[in-house]
This record gives sequence, C-alpha cells and structure tokens, in this order.
Amino acid sequence: MLIQLNVLQYASHSLQADDLLPESIHQFLACPTPDAWLQWALANPETLLIDHAQCEKKAASTAMSLLYRYVDQPLLLSKMSQLAREELLHFEQVVGLMEKRGVSYLHLTASRYAEGLRKHMRSNDPERLIDVLIIGALIEARSCERFARLIPYLDEELAKFYRTLVKSEGRHFEDYLLLARQQTVKSIDDRIAFFVAREAELITSPDTAFRFHSGVPA
Repeated sequence: MLIQLNVLQYASHSLQADDLLPESIHQFLACPTPDAWLQWALANPETLLIDHAQCEKKAASTAMSLLYRYVDQPLLLSKMSQLAREELLHFEQVVGLMEKRGVSYLHLTASRYAEGLRKHMRSNDPERLIDVLIIGALIEARSCERFARLIPYLDEELAKFYRTLVKSEGRHFEDYLLLARQQTVKSIDDRIAFFVAREAELITSPDTAFRFHSGVPA
C-alpha cells in the first residue's frame, strides 16, 4: 500500500534518513533520491525485495569477475573477496525475508541504471578498470543512500536489516573508490565527476518500470 505522509511527518522522516547516511556519501552523490522514487518504492514492496535480491547477486558476480581478471593486485583480491562474501550473505538474507513474507522470487528485467553507466566505460586497462571501480563505488553509494531513505518508512524487521546494509554498502563504496585511485598516480577526480553527473541523470529521469535503481515514474 502506498504510504501517505503529511508534510511534518515527511520532514521528520527525511531528517532521520539524513542522520543514517555517512557524510562521505552525501558529499559524493550529486543529488538525493527523488521523492517520487521513494513513493514508488513504498507502493511496490514485493518488487523492491525481488530486485534488491537481484542487485545483491549481481554485486557478488561483479566482485568475482574482478577477482578472476586482476589476479596481480593483492589489495583488490582481498577487498573483492570480502565484498563477494558479504553480498552473497545479503542475497541469502533478502531471499529469506522474501520467503518469510510470501514473496516469490520472480525474474525481473534489469533497470537501465547499470548499463547506462557502463556504456561510458573506456576499453583498455588501466582506464577500463578505473571506470569499473568508479561505477562500483557509485552503485554502492546510491544503494546506501536509498536504504537510508527507505528505513524510516519500513516495518521494524526490514528497517533493522537495512540499517546493517547502510554500514556495509558505505564500506563497499569506500573500498571501490580506494581501489580506483590506486590504479594511477594521476588524479581521477574529473573521471569521477563525469560518472557522478551521468548517475544523477539516470536516477532523476523517467522510467516505466520500478526497480531498486530506477529513475522516477514516467
């Protein structure tokens, strides 16, 4: 059911969400999640859980692919190994919540979000890897921000779970960014700014289907 809030309630919940989010993510993202997406999410709780599960599985897959491709980078191997384990644990936890709530794990088409970022990736390393890691940082940062936005509106069980995810996704964001900067002695700030701008365009533009990383309702 769509949750209706008066202005005072909404302002209170928004302040609570801001308190949950690490300051580094506030500073990193170009804009907050639009209110229209938040209302869309609250109106589609089953799809939210299903797509959340898919996002966790994809995140683990991305980490594993980096483990296989870049075997000569000890820090990357360590960070991605830990990340893959955590994302798979989160996947199991979401599936468990879905089963408990009677939500069937159906196939959903992917949102345009990740592909909308990846289409700008450069083709050769180390530039390609830098872009992959920046995109990973953005996905984790936005996920963290959306968990924080949702928490004040959720039931106690789901809110408690999402609070733990705010912490872990925030750490994953930091790890991806650290690894991206490690790939070159040159500054990558301009490249980060480019992808941050593209990400903001994706989450503020219209989408026809709700997903965890979709834009606003068309």
